[in-house]
Amino acid sequence: MQPAVEWRTASQDTAPMERRWWEGFGDPQLAALVERARAGNADVRLAAARVEEARGVEAASRSLLFPTLEGGLTAGARREVSAFGQGQDSVVAQPQFRASYEIDLFGRNRAGAEAAEAGVAASQAAAEATLLSVSAATASGYVTLLALDARRDILRRPLEARGQALKFARDRAEVGYTSQLEWRQAEAEYQATAQLLPQIEAQIALQENSLSVLTGETPDGIVRDGSLAAMRLPPSPEIVPSELLRRRPDIAAAEYRLAATDAQMRAARARFMPTLGISASAGAAFSDLLENPVGLWSIGGSLLAPILNGGRLQGQFDAAVAQRDQAAFAYRGTVLNAFREVEDRLALLARLSDRMRALEAQRTAVADAVRHAQNRYRAGYTPYIEQVDAQRGLLAVELSLVQLNADQFNAMISLYQAVGGPPAGAVSPD
Repeated sequence: MQPAVEWRTASQDTAPMERRWWEGFGDPQLAALVERARAGNADVRLAAARVEEARGVEAASRSLLFPTLEGGLTAGARREVSAFGQGQDSVVAQPQFRASYEIDLFGRNRAGAEAAEAGVAASQAAAEATLLSVSAATASGYVTLLALDARRDILRRPLEARGQALKFARDRAEVGYTSQLEWRQAEAEYQATAQLLPQIEAQIALQENSLSVLTGETPDGIVRDGSLAAMRLPPSPEIVPSELLRRRPDIAAAEYRLAATDAQMRAARARFMPTLGISASAGAAFSDLLENPVGLWSIGGSLLAPILNGGRLQGQFDAAVAQRDQAAFAYRGTVLNAFREVEDRLALLARLSDRMRALEAQRTAVADAVRHAQNRYRAGYTPYIEQVDAQRGLLAVELSLVQLNADQFNAMISLYQAVGGPPAGAVSPD
């Protein structure tokens, strides 16, 4: 597959990608949390165990390329009738060593070993993909947690302001300056804002539990000294489309799986050919009926070719060819999906910056409108509901700013995940 020369969406601010990219957000707690997740996450440990399993399979497959040597000892006591018709007791011991070797004339065993070796590489790449996914999920979860903290802080400010407005409206109603309508409206707005805080607190607790489990620990609180506003947005990673094929661990895993299925297909084709094996054994016979031990040995060979098997070998070969084709299509799909993910993140980041500028300008205008509405209400020119509407607008804009800021960080994290890590040749399972 020929990759594009350049991305469809250009990124203005770029920098070389660091392996520990999560440190670029400037939050030590975020970096520490990601490191804990990379070390203790259950999926990461599971992926490492699968790498060890693949290595065991490779060792077993590679052993077929070497001779096998076995040793044994047969011993026993018996009573039998001699040639003279008399009972005879004897004690016999027979040690033996046996060696065998299959000459891999048509490369069946070699292809199986190559398939197992590619399976190890695929497992290592999959483990690296799991590490990348866990790192991104942890970083994104931490950003979401800081966004919830910011939303809680924003809600506390209007709650305090509406508490003061409630007192002001109640005082005016008690002295008869206004009816109780404004008093009850102010109380309703205060309670409507107050009931939002428990929702945010519950979401914060759920997010902390989720992050704790992601790091491989029991649900608990998450330490965080900074805030969403204090985090910095790093530049986009500098990468061209042709490098993506070398950096994405999931692409490397798909490529290794394709190589494994190709080797398995060659092994299935070699099963149509004869197999040649040689074997030899040597030993000795010890008995109290013999004055001296008797040496025993044998050597021989075998040639075995399939003649009639009811289509079993052809079926196995056809299945191996289909598996190879599936792996090829899966590889192509993985590559195309990788290009799409990077393009999506680049386009999203470019549009989010434009939205942030427009939303900040809207916040300035709405904040000024709130100030005018408060002054008009206190001067008695407008009803309370006009001030409430302005405050609602400001609250919505401030919450949208927090969400948009979190979206920017999450989009950058997703971009780091989309471009992968170091080149696939440097993949490590740990």
